[in-house]
Amino acid sequence: MSVVLVVDDNPSMLEQYAYDLHRFGHNVVTAGRGEDALEVLQRESVDCVVLDLELPGLDGFQVLTEMQSRGFRVPVIVYTGTGSYERCVRAIKLGAFGFIDKDEDMERVVQEIENALERGRLISEVNTLRTRISEDSRMVGQSRAMETLRTEIQRVAPIPSPVLILGESGSGKELVAREIHELSGRAKAPFIAINCAAMPESLVESELFGHEAGAFTGAQRVRKGAFEAASGGTLLLDELGELPMSVQSKLLRVLEENTVTRVGGTRTIPVDTRVIAATNRDLEAEVAAGRFRPDLFFRINVHPIAVPPLRERLSDVSPLVEHFLTVIGQRFGIRRKGITPEALDALAAYTWRRNNVRELRNIVERMIIASDGSMIDIDDIPTGIRGGGKPQDGVVAAGSEKTMRKLKSDAEREILIAALERNGWQITKTAAELGLADHSSLLKAMRRHGIKRQS
Repeated sequence: MSVVLVVDDNPSMLEQYAYDLHRFGHNVVTAGRGEDALEVLQRESVDCVVLDLELPGLDGFQVLTEMQSRGFRVPVIVYTGTGSYERCVRAIKLGAFGFIDKDEDMERVVQEIENALERGRLISEVNTLRTRISEDSRMVGQSRAMETLRTEIQRVAPIPSPVLILGESGSGKELVAREIHELSGRAKAPFIAINCAAMPESLVESELFGHEAGAFTGAQRVRKGAFEAASGGTLLLDELGELPMSVQSKLLRVLEENTVTRVGGTRTIPVDTRVIAATNRDLEAEVAAGRFRPDLFFRINVHPIAVPPLRERLSDVSPLVEHFLTVIGQRFGIRRKGITPEALDALAAYTWRRNNVRELRNIVERMIIASDGSMIDIDDIPTGIRGGGKPQDGVVAAGSEKTMRKLKSDAEREILIAALERNGWQITKTAAELGLADHSSLLKAMRRHGIKRQS
């Protein structure tokens, strides 16, 4: 239940509001003066404030000013019995979410409160996402390979031409794209990432180029595509090699002409979008096999950047683990756990061939959840990872090749289940996170391990 603070110097009004709002499912605290309201905000978690502007001592305007200066980010609805909209407009300028008249019926008041609560939730979610993106998008590591990568990023960032990021699944290609965007002159404009492998083929054109109303069944209104939405900023086309050939030709035209034509439309729309493409495929081999257009390859391959796999920069495992311990702990709202040198050494000895940095992060998250103490020790590391992925003396007997296969299978099953749970069992989203070619690849893996899709 949400907590609503009602501030009014009229005791009967406070009593009536407290009764009615409680009847509509809200917990209510009250204050008869502005000074009392600020004390309540200081000591209690309040979700919304209903504030009378005409108060003795600190009036409503002063309360709003104090809330701003003290950093109370709580949505406020002001009400007044004077009918003076000028005063309400002044309150809005001081940060109030909305205003109501004291004569409004309670249904209208409750609706305004619900709107304010929803806005507060959205603001909180946006701030959380921004913080998470900022924390997760740090390029961690001081290895020679990472220093070389940073130098290449700084070299291409100011140039508006396309960049092709090459690297294995989970190596951090999107982080590189975000870093290029942040260091370019487009940092204040949108950065939009599109996973070409996660889009149904029938919707690829609509997602990239937009559509007009009535262009196809279900297209009830005009929709901007990714190129228009990212105009002025950067568009990352992740897993570019998965684009159908029919869309590749249209993408080439957009890159050459800097205009898009929405599906079902005829007019051309100018766009100023810097394109960064990323792939874990060998596009030259795809061209030779006839699965990728050579003219698009040459157009996109202006500034290629290779992201080194984690196994080629194992010295970065330790700072990455420390970073993930902090970020994941903050995300889960738990005290940061430490890790023993022995456990770090074991993680640094593993080759991380399956999913690179993404696999390392998933393992750290699993260890945080599974370990009981405040320190992660070598015994908390999954068996398939411990000891560089090799059997330890006395653990696997001679001739136990089947046991090793079973260990690898169990580890893969755990990774699949953990990823599915993180993504609410959304198949397409999970497949994209794991770097699989498409959702059908994930479904096949789930069937292989006997994992049932949850509804």
